[in-house]
Amino acid sequence: MSPSPAPTAPRPPLRVALAGIGVVGGGVVRLLEANRELIARRAGRPIEIVALSARDRHKDRGVDLSAYRWEDDMGALVAAADVDVVVEMVGGADGPALTLARQALGAGKALVTANKAMIAHHGLDLARLAEEKDTPLKYEAAVAGGIPVIKAIREGASANEIARVYGILNGTCNYILTRMERERASFAEALAAAQAEGYAEADPTFDVDGIDAAHKLSILAALCFGTRLDIDAVAATGIRGLIAADIREAEALGHRVRLIGMAERDPANGGALYQHVQPCLVPADHPLAYVPGALNAVVAEGNFVGRLFFEGAGAGAGPTASAIVADIIDIARDEYGPAFAMPVDALDQAPAADAGARVGKHYVRLVVEDRIGVLAEIAAAMRDAGVSIESFIQRGDEAGGGVVIALVTHEGPARAIHAALAALAASDHVVGEPMHMPILAL
Repeated sequence: MSPSPAPTAPRPPLRVALAGIGVVGGGVVRLLEANRELIARRAGRPIEIVALSARDRHKDRGVDLSAYRWEDDMGALVAAADVDVVVEMVGGADGPALTLARQALGAGKALVTANKAMIAHHGLDLARLAEEKDTPLKYEAAVAGGIPVIKAIREGASANEIARVYGILNGTCNYILTRMERERASFAEALAAAQAEGYAEADPTFDVDGIDAAHKLSILAALCFGTRLDIDAVAATGIRGLIAADIREAEALGHRVRLIGMAERDPANGGALYQHVQPCLVPADHPLAYVPGALNAVVAEGNFVGRLFFEGAGAGAGPTASAIVADIIDIARDEYGPAFAMPVDALDQAPAADAGARVGKHYVRLVVEDRIGVLAEIAAAMRDAGVSIESFIQRGDEAGGGVVIALVTHEGPARAIHAALAALAASDHVVGEPMHMPILAL
């Protein structure tokens, strides 16, 4: 009879320091305390918070922090001998957050971050530094909050060639669009409701202008296509220009309006990469059309696995903390690899695709003065730009004194639409900015 194997010595605790104790930081503390034993069993070792740092140690965060060492200087978290992992929740693409990230990785300490702006702008440099120091760089919480989409793409779908990745990447915009759908609210009314409910900041620019979604899309594109992060190549158009009539017309066409981030490589154009965030008309029977409120959803299409659909909470203390702690558990298990699924030197430098060459149907809405000849002027501008009109709808006087004109085009290049709208911008009869949205064939 073979002797029983010697018992394995218990592994020492993984010691964690948290930088930035806001809503998410408080959520991380609560989660690690509430699920302490379960997390230790799953991680194979205890996970302990040993130090904290934030701007104001006296602020009431709704959680007892007295058991943990406080450091006024975030750099002290890196220098401390009893810290194995630094969790950055400070925010911002540059400044203190980036300094802390570089210091932590440079010192060989694992870094976990929820900072999508920092990863989008500096992820390659940080990933290279992590490789040089053979230390983890983890950022699950940076994209889609509590949805484990980074892990699913980087690990679960790693054998697949991804054709495209797209989805609803900003909960604030989705909440606003849902209010506009369900309550026939204006954009301003829906935004005010989002701010009152805490879904939108006092200055909502980062969300409603598509910047937040652009950061997330650039990260997803790098993971899916093995390309270098290039946030400057992501074209972003937000939802400020939408009016209630756009929501209604989309529904009449069997679609719903969603702010969609989409990335796709073009094999016929040397593998050029298309990356765009913009409001789109999504078919009403597509799963993205059913994503309500502040939820996020991501779709990735693999050549062997098929369509993968991920939906869940994209923000908030609980979901974001869940993603952060999941990264910490991976580190405790010594489960980590290259930050972007392959070494930095193996990532391609994909050229940016010509967005104007993308062919498809489009929705165009204009608000015009109720004058004879306006329709002929619109039709002539479309004709001269090479745009073929499939349907043409005129509504009554319902847009602040103007008449709503909505049209759907036949398939054609996006640049033709832009050329037609540029010509119409010079018209004295067009009121305000036109709205142009691709009609997605998904």
